[in-house]
Amino acid sequence: MEFERRRHSHHYIEIAPLVDVVFLLLLFFMLTSHLVQEPAVRIKLPESRTAEVKPETARTIWITKAEQVYFQDRPVELERLVEALRGGAVGEGKGPLKIKSDREVPVGFLIKVIDAVRLAGISNFSILTERR
Repeated sequence: MEFERRRHSHHYIEIAPLVDVVFLLLLFFMLTSHLVQEPAVRIKLPESRTAEVKPETARTIWITKAEQVYFQDRPVELERLVEALRGGAVGEGKGPLKIKSDREVPVGFLIKVIDAVRLAGISNFSILTERR
């Protein structure tokens, strides 16, 4: 009498399609992520419902909550901001100047910075906010 032999089936997971899916997900997230470098100055912009997202320019003034002023990634004293803005770093035809102020900066200090910008002869500037 002959008995039929049991065949041992090996159950295993095919790993090649899994690796393909993981690489496709990695590629998708790499291509869709923002590759914009944020400046080293950390500020929290005020919120606004009507804020517009526009590309970053090199002509930006940052104001930290410790009332420190940075122009083009360099610290500048408020008294010397007019000179820095009038200098060769800000030429004509380079687009508007943008002011990024922390939401905790006193309004009086922000007005002093705006006065310095106007004294430098710049009338095309904007104060940036974040969309809620």
